[in-house]
Amino acid sequence: MKDNCQREITYLRLSVTDLCNLRCRYCMPAEGVAKKQHSEICSVKELVEMAAAAADCGVTKVRLTGGEPLVRRGIVDICRGVAALPGVREVDMTTNGILLPELARPLREAGLHRLNVSLDTLRPDRYAHMTRLGRLEDALAGLRAAVDAGFTGTKLNVVLMAGCNDDEIEDFVALTAEYPLEVRFIELMPMGQADAGVYLPGDTVLERCRSLVPAEPSGVARRWRLPGGKGLVGLIEPMSHRFCGSCDRIRITADGRLKPCLHSSQEIILRGLHGEELRQAIRDGIAAKPERHHMAEEGRSQTARNMNEIGG
Repeated sequence: MKDNCQREITYLRLSVTDLCNLRCRYCMPAEGVAKKQHSEICSVKELVEMAAAAADCGVTKVRLTGGEPLVRRGIVDICRGVAALPGVREVDMTTNGILLPELARPLREAGLHRLNVSLDTLRPDRYAHMTRLGRLEDALAGLRAAVDAGFTGTKLNVVLMAGCNDDEIEDFVALTAEYPLEVRFIELMPMGQADAGVYLPGDTVLERCRSLVPAEPSGVARRWRLPGGKGLVGLIEPMSHRFCGSCDRIRITADGRLKPCLHSSQEIILRGLHGEELRQAIRDGIAAKPERHHMAEEGRSQTARNMNEIGG
């Protein structure tokens, strides 16, 4: 289905929880978030039903997100249910990887295709500081478990932050020389807990790593590779190179609201709707997708939610 800007909408980011087992400084407050009542969060059945309605409206790719999706009870059942839907050709997940040692294989068997693992630093002390609760060794164990379970095409998501991890850009890029993974540097967006003062443009990576050569783009990512390298380097640049004109995604939050745009305040309630009424609400959401975000002009995202409440 096309929106009013004639963009074909084929990609759903489905948040299964707003909870997380980390407290990353740019994402969540130190004390975490208030836990919602069980009745406020969509059930496994409701999430799969919403994904099915989105597939009926033309969605072919679903990414399971959070918070941290692996802390959600029933995550394997959600994955299995979404992967079995007619029309859905790809089911991916964004995770911090900490629980992958126990869940990677069941998720793979349930139909999960690919993983994006959030990893903003390769230094144990810095990881502990940035995440407040995490250990780098646990995240790395999760990556190993993903390989052992048969996952390929894994991406590392690295949020660029001046004075926080920009001195590791070369280290992350060097990983792609040896390993067949894609390191994706993501520009920090001014929303929630994020400190806009540490923003760095994606071009910083190209300035620091002059040996990178262009590669085929993928989705919203501009991509490069090291000569002879096994992997790729991607840049996700919502601020400096707005990709709104080619955005093909919608989002559904864990409490059952459709967001036509990550940075819009507009939300459409889906919970309680079924059948054609649910499909029509999703069509209305697609039609309401704005032409672009306005973070550059306003300095902040217009959404009232933190990223953990929307889905990364």
